[in-house]
Amino acid sequence: MCGITGYLTLDHDTRMQGADVLTAMTAALRHRGPDAAGHWWDREAGIGLGMRRLAVIDLSTAGAQPMSSYCQRYMLVFNGEIYNHHEIRSRLESEGHAPVWSGHSDTETLLAAISAWGLSRALQAANGMFALALWDRRARVLSLACDRFGEKPLYYGWMGKTLLFGSELKALARHKAWAAHIDPNALSLYLQYSYVPAPFSIFRGVKKLTPGMIAAVSAETAFGKEPDLHPYWVTRDVVEAAARTPLKIDELQAREEFERLFENAVALRMEADVPLGAFLSGGFDSTAVVAMMQRQSRRPVRTFTIGFTERAYNEAPFAKAIAAHLGTGHTELFVSPREAMDVIPRLSTIYDEPFGDSSQIPTFLVAQLARQHVTVALSGDGGDELFGGYNRHFVSDRLLPVIAQLPQYFRRLLAQAIRSGGSKRWERAYQLATLGRGRMLIGDRTSKFADLLSYPSPSDAYHQWVSAWTDPTSMVRHTENRQAWSNPPYDGPSDLSPVERMMYLDLVTYLPGDILTKVDRATMAVSLEGRVPFLDHRLVEFAWRLPLSHKVAGGVGKRIVRDMVYQHVPRHLMDRPKSGFGIPIDDWLRGPLREWAESLLSADSIESTGLLNSAKITACWAQHLSGGRNWQARLWPVLMLLSWHREWAQSLRHTTLAS
Repeated sequence: MCGITGYLTLDHDTRMQGADVLTAMTAALRHRGPDAAGHWWDREAGIGLGMRRLAVIDLSTAGAQPMSSYCQRYMLVFNGEIYNHHEIRSRLESEGHAPVWSGHSDTETLLAAISAWGLSRALQAANGMFALALWDRRARVLSLACDRFGEKPLYYGWMGKTLLFGSELKALARHKAWAAHIDPNALSLYLQYSYVPAPFSIFRGVKKLTPGMIAAVSAETAFGKEPDLHPYWVTRDVVEAAARTPLKIDELQAREEFERLFENAVALRMEADVPLGAFLSGGFDSTAVVAMMQRQSRRPVRTFTIGFTERAYNEAPFAKAIAAHLGTGHTELFVSPREAMDVIPRLSTIYDEPFGDSSQIPTFLVAQLARQHVTVALSGDGGDELFGGYNRHFVSDRLLPVIAQLPQYFRRLLAQAIRSGGSKRWERAYQLATLGRGRMLIGDRTSKFADLLSYPSPSDAYHQWVSAWTDPTSMVRHTENRQAWSNPPYDGPSDLSPVERMMYLDLVTYLPGDILTKVDRATMAVSLEGRVPFLDHRLVEFAWRLPLSHKVAGGVGKRIVRDMVYQHVPRHLMDRPKSGFGIPIDDWLRGPLREWAESLLSADSIESTGLLNSAKITACWAQHLSGGRNWQARLWPVLMLLSWHREWAQSLRHTTLAS
């Protein structure tokens, strides 16, 4: 695992100062690779590649980067892992394309595959997570690429005569050509979704490479031109192919095939020349990962859990019981509110862009805990998106068909009745019904349901579910009414069921934009490599060929995952309300975080940024403080934006709002 960065330039000074430029850019990524640094540049071509290395496979210098291919045509910097690199080596050897190997790193294997088959075919053969920059000396072409689902990030953009790229924005910002302007349309998207979706970044002119994509730039014709984009993997094509060839198997056959694929996906991700463990929340997905790890390990797997003193948010006892049953070497850490809140000042630096998912805090804390013992940790992310694990999936499975049949006037009356109940009343009722185990977001969910009554179409319903602010353009200065991001191809094939459409949208938007961004930045901030078995592309293909009834039915999600886990862990340890991974931001904003929040959310503070109109935000804050509504889902993204602007953007040159 590494952090990568570099440039392609026509600027004379950058060409002449290649070493100093790359040293500055890679230094910004030291947390992603504390073990070594590497630089390579070609002054005549105007190309520079840099990396910071976290040594995981082949710890010797044979795994160092930037790495040249055996044929000397290609130079590569690579962030990630190719899990099936042994298989690829064997294939190259059987075809007579293998070089004289210098070591056993997956980077060397990938370079040999690129030399033999070309970049697209090599990436299609690869099972892994990655972002890379490849320089072709013969063709004088720079290619940027990232993995199928967006596990590893890659930013790029022209600044004057220089194309900059890197794993994080902070590396690009170290180049003297950096001149960033905040994009009001990206800001609007952020306020709606609580993250900036690819291909946008918070800065105009800087993009994120979208999953499964290759971007190519020719040194001969590069200046000012956007890279040529072409995919080597298209999720929509996979979904459409699955619809043409659905699996016709019973539940037992489905579970056996799922377990076979999943066990292999976990096994591939257990290869490392450094200590390895797993996050264990106590939910079905992380338990499935740990069960498969322990099944294939000769010693107890190291597992890690964060606990909180607030009972409704504390999953640690369940994780501990599961760990004891599976026989793992378990470590748990109970975190006080003060310790959790101490993370907040670091978030702007960790994420580089505004990022508004408050579970970023416990994710960072569990990564920090794990890094004290291991260098690699597997997680259960991706299971919800593939097998229908979010409330919106199984609630929509039951309710959307009913809502669609209701007259419009009745929907309006029902929505009004739900809203008139008040957030706090619904929360108190849910607390009583769940004996105190209910999360405080139930009030917000009733509001979401009331809004959903007005949006019976699957796409509209989805965007309603996942939106923090549903009218962000009215809050951002100089913004346009941009809706392009939510239109096709993101809507997916036309013949998907309402629930399948939501799952598809989660897979191509929410998963890379929120979940995988959160995990990558949190783990890399502490130099920990995170691996995600559920995102083995063979498992994704299987999941989409599987009938929906094996995933979501009768108000229950992830049925096939549940059935497999029950074979390894007793039901009484698993069957409880789904809780997610969160912290009591609602109460903290009214209590220990109130002074900090008020310093950011005052009308003068908001208006002084030049980014936002304050009226709706201050009204929302007042309503939250009164206890009338739980607006944490709206307020936290705004707080993260304002904190980011104060701590990160203002420290850079020319970070004005683009008009």
